[in-house]
Amino acid sequence: MTSFDPFAGSGPRWFTIAAQRPFLEDLASGVLAWLGEASPEVLSDAIILLPNRRAARAFSTALARAAGARPVLLPEVRPLGDLEEDEPPFAPGALGLDLPPAIAPLRRRFEMARMIVERFDADLTPLRALELADALGGFLDSCQLEEIVEPARVAHLVKGEMARHWERSAQFLSLAVEAWPERLKALGLVDPAWRRATLLRRLAETWDAEPPARPVIAAGSTGTLPSAADVLGAVARAPQGCVVVPGLDQALDEAAWSKIEEAHPQAALKRLLERHGVERAAVRPWLSSEVETARSRVIQEALRPAEATDDWRGAIRDLRARVWADRSADPIAEGLKGLSLLTVRAEEEAASAIALMMREALETPGRTCALVTPDLDLSRRVEARLERWGITADSSAGAPLALTEAGGLVQLAARWMADPLSPQTLLALLKHARRRPELSTEIAARTLEGKGLRGPRPRDWTALLRKLEQAGQPRDGQAAPSPERLARLSEARSLAETLQGLVEAARAPFAGGRAPLDKAATALTELIEALAGPAAWAGRDGEAAAGLMSALIEQGEALGGVTPDELAALVAELIAAETVRTGGASHPRLRILGAIEARLARADLMILAGLEEGVWPRPAPTDPFLSRPMRKALDLPAPERRLGQTAQDFVQAACAPEAVMVVRERRGGQPAVRSRWLWRLEMLVSGAHGETTPVTIAAPDAVLSLTRALDAPARATPDYARRPEPRPPVHRRPRNLPVTSIERWVRDPYAIYASRVLGLKKLDRPGASAEAMARGTAIHAALETVVRTWPDALPEDCAEQIEAWLIHEIDAAGFEDHAMARERPLAANCARWLEGFERARRARGAQLLVEQSGALTFNAPGGPFTVTAKADRIELDATGAAVIDFKTGSAPQAKQVAAGFAPQLTLAAAILAEGGFPAPPTEATELLYVQLTGRREPGKVTDVGAEGAAFMAERELARLKAGVALFDDEAMPYRSWVAPQFMGTFGGNFDHLARVWEWHVAGAEEEGAQ
Repeated sequence: MTSFDPFAGSGPRWFTIAAQRPFLEDLASGVLAWLGEASPEVLSDAIILLPNRRAARAFSTALARAAGARPVLLPEVRPLGDLEEDEPPFAPGALGLDLPPAIAPLRRRFEMARMIVERFDADLTPLRALELADALGGFLDSCQLEEIVEPARVAHLVKGEMARHWERSAQFLSLAVEAWPERLKALGLVDPAWRRATLLRRLAETWDAEPPARPVIAAGSTGTLPSAADVLGAVARAPQGCVVVPGLDQALDEAAWSKIEEAHPQAALKRLLERHGVERAAVRPWLSSEVETARSRVIQEALRPAEATDDWRGAIRDLRARVWADRSADPIAEGLKGLSLLTVRAEEEAASAIALMMREALETPGRTCALVTPDLDLSRRVEARLERWGITADSSAGAPLALTEAGGLVQLAARWMADPLSPQTLLALLKHARRRPELSTEIAARTLEGKGLRGPRPRDWTALLRKLEQAGQPRDGQAAPSPERLARLSEARSLAETLQGLVEAARAPFAGGRAPLDKAATALTELIEALAGPAAWAGRDGEAAAGLMSALIEQGEALGGVTPDELAALVAELIAAETVRTGGASHPRLRILGAIEARLARADLMILAGLEEGVWPRPAPTDPFLSRPMRKALDLPAPERRLGQTAQDFVQAACAPEAVMVVRERRGGQPAVRSRWLWRLEMLVSGAHGETTPVTIAAPDAVLSLTRALDAPARATPDYARRPEPRPPVHRRPRNLPVTSIERWVRDPYAIYASRVLGLKKLDRPGASAEAMARGTAIHAALETVVRTWPDALPEDCAEQIEAWLIHEIDAAGFEDHAMARERPLAANCARWLEGFERARRARGAQLLVEQSGALTFNAPGGPFTVTAKADRIELDATGAAVIDFKTGSAPQAKQVAAGFAPQLTLAAAILAEGGFPAPPTEATELLYVQLTGRREPGKVTDVGAEGAAFMAERELARLKAGVALFDDEAMPYRSWVAPQFMGTFGGNFDHLARVWEWHVAGAEEEGAQ
C-alpha cells in the first residue's frame, strides 16, 4: 500500500472522497496507506485538520480501528472550527499573542442586552432586551465570520436608501459596529466569532508566508467561511499539504455545474474551488478510484440545479447510456437498491418505527446504525422508545436544561416566587428530587396536600393555615380527631409556616412591585438553596443552571427592574435555550446525530428522518432587521446558503449503501409536505418509470406492520366494556341514605354502589376552582344567617346586610378574584330579591325551621332502613307546612318530581309527616324550589306540589320502600345510568369507573361486545 502518496507532485493538491464512501474511514485508510512501512514517528508528526471536535474524535477512533494490531502514534488532530493559539499546530501564543480572550457566550448576551437598554431603548424589559441581544449577536457573528464589518457601510444604510421602516433597524444594527466594540474594549475581551475568524486568517497568512514543513491534511471542510477557505488554500499549496473535500460531484455536466445556485448541495464546494482557481477535473479521488456509484449519481441527478432540468428525460437517457460496472442493470434501479422510503402517519409512529429498526440492527453482530435528523423532538421520542429495551443511543443533541432536575427546580422556584399559593407549583417543589430532606417529612407534605391544598385554592397563607386548623376540629356528629391526626396536622401547619417564611423572604425585594434584576436573581438563588441546598447545583445540569443564575446576578443590574411574573418568564426563556451535554453510558453501535454531525459519519444502516419541509430542510431564515437588499449591500450571504449546506448533508447520508428515508404524513397535528429533495427524487424515479422495467423506491420490509403490531391491542376489534352490574351481598348494601343520595340512586345505582359499598370518594384537585356546589353551600350559609339573625320581622333596608353576608360566605368558599368580580353584582341582585321574598313569606306568620336534620326508619326485607334529610327551610303554620329547597342552579321540573326522579322535597315532606324532624308531625301543603341566580331574573319560586304535597310525599315514601325491598334481593344489580334521559351531560363522579364512554357513547352494549 506504499504506492499511495497524497503529497506527491507539485501543489496545490485537492482530493475528494465520494459521497457514497465512509469519509473518516477512507481518510484513515489513506493516511495509513501513505505511511506504509515507515516509522510511526512520521505519522505522529502530521497535522490533521477536521471541521469540528466530534469529527476529530471520530477520526482518531477510525484511525485506531484501521490500524488494527499495527502500532502507530496518532497524529495531531485539530478541529478547524475551534482553534486556540496555545495548542498545536501553533507555538504557544504564536498567532494570538496580542488577542484578548473571547467573551463567554452567556456574558456576551447579558452585556449586549445591557448596552441595548442603555444606548437604544431604556424602556425595554429584561426579557425583550435579551431577545434583541440575540438578534444583534447573530448579525454581528455573520459580519465577523464573513469578515465584512465596516461601520461606515452600516451607517450608510440609514441615509434613506432603504425604505423608512428599515431605518430603525439599521440604527439598531449600528450598535454592533459602534457601541459594542467600545464595550468589549472596556472589558478587555473580544467576540468569539471575531477571534475565530482572526485566528484562521492569521493561520492562512502565516502558512502562505512560511509553509509548514510538516505534513498537513485538511479534510471534511467545505470552506464556507472566507478565513477557513483561505486556510484550506494555504494547506493545498504547502510542500506537504493536501485538502480532502467531501462528496464533490465530478460527473455533473458542465452546463449544470455552471448553473449551481446557493441552495444546491454543491454550492459550497463550487465556491471553494472557484476561490482558489481549481478546476473541478483537477480534484483527484482520495485513495480509491471509485468516483461515484449508481446511488450517488441518482441522488445528484435528482438534486441537479432547477435551471438544468429542462430536459430531465434526456438526462435519464444519458444516465442509462453510461457504462456501469453491471452493464445489464438499469442504473436508476441499481441506484435505488439499498435505499428505501418509509411513510408513517405521525410523530409517534415515526419514533416507534425508527426505534424498531435501530433495535433490529443490533441483532446482527457488529452492525451499526445511525439516525440522522435535525428534528430534536423526534430524536428524543426515539430515545424514549429505545428505553423500552433498556438501550441508550449515543446522541449528539444533549438534553434541554428545562427537562433536567436542576432546570426544573429553578423554574419551579421562580414560578413559586411569582405565585406563592399555587398548589401545583408548591406540591411540585415539595416532591422534587433535589428538595432538602430536612425541609419536611413525607407525612407532613401529604397532609398539607390533602388537607390544605386540595379543593379551592387558599386566598392567602392565613386562609391556608385556617384550613389546616379546621381539619383538626370535630364535625357535627363525629368523634374528635385522634392524637395521631392532630400531630400530622400540626406538622403540616409547621411546614406551611416554614414555606411562608421562605417565599416571603424571597419576595422582599419586590416590595415596591418591581426589583432590580440582579437583586431578584439573588433572592431567587437564595430561595433555591433554601429548598435544595448544595444539591441544587450538582451535576452538569446543576452547573449549567448555576451559570445562568450567576450571569443574572452579575449582569442583571443594568437591565432594569422586573416583577415576579416577569422574572419567572425570563428564567423560563433562558433555561429553554440551554442544552446540557449529559454524557453517560451509551450503546457503541447506535448513534443519533444532527445533520451537520452526520456529514462525515457513516454506519451500516443510515436512517434519515424529518424529511418534511420546514424540518429538513428548514426554511431560509428570515432576518428580523435586514432585508435582502440590505444584506446584499453589506455583502452578507443570501439566506439560501444554509439550505445548500443542509442539502449536502442529505446527499452524504442518502448515498450510504443502506439508507432508509422516513417521512411523516402529519406533523404537529397538521398535514406535512414532503421535503423538496424527496419530491425531486420521486419525480426522477417516476420519470424513469415505464421506459424499461418499473422503478420505485421500495419500503423497508415489514417495518411498518411490525411497528403497528408492537403496540396494537390483543384483539383486532376494541374490547369495549359492558354496562357494569355489581351484585354485592345484602349485608354490604347501604341501610342509611340521605334524600340527595336517593335521588342519585334512582338515576344511577352504580354511583351508590361505588360510594356506599366500595367507600370511594371523589378526590378534589389541588387548587380546584370553587364550583357550583361551593357557591350553593355559601349561599345556604348566608340564608341561615339571615333567619337566625332576624327570626321574626326584617329590619328596614336589610338588603345591604344580606348582600354583605352573601359576599362573605362566597369569598370564604375560595372563589378567586376574577370570580368574585362576577359574584359581587350577582349577590347584590340576590339580596334585593331575597328581601322581598323574606318579607312576603314572613307576612304569613309561619314558624321558620332552617337547616334542620330529620330521619325516618322503616322495616325492609334486609332489615331496618333509614332515610335522612336536611331541609333548607320548613315553614309551619296552621294549615300545614311548606318544605323549601334553595337552588343556585337549575331546579327539577314538576314532571321529574312527580315521576320520582327528584325525590328530595317529597321525601323530606314524608319524613316531616312521620315526625322525623324536630317539629310535630305535619303534612306538607307546599313543595317549593327557590332558584337564586342574581341574573336578569334574580330569583324564581317553583311549586312542584301540584298534585297535592301530602299525596306526593306518601307516594314517594311508598316508592322508596318498594325500591329498598327490590335491592334487598341479592340478584338485583347496581346498574349504571338506569335513567340516562334525566342524567343530562353532567354525569357522575364514578362514570369513568363504570366505563360509561365505552358501553354508552361508543355503543358497545348495542353492538354486543363482550
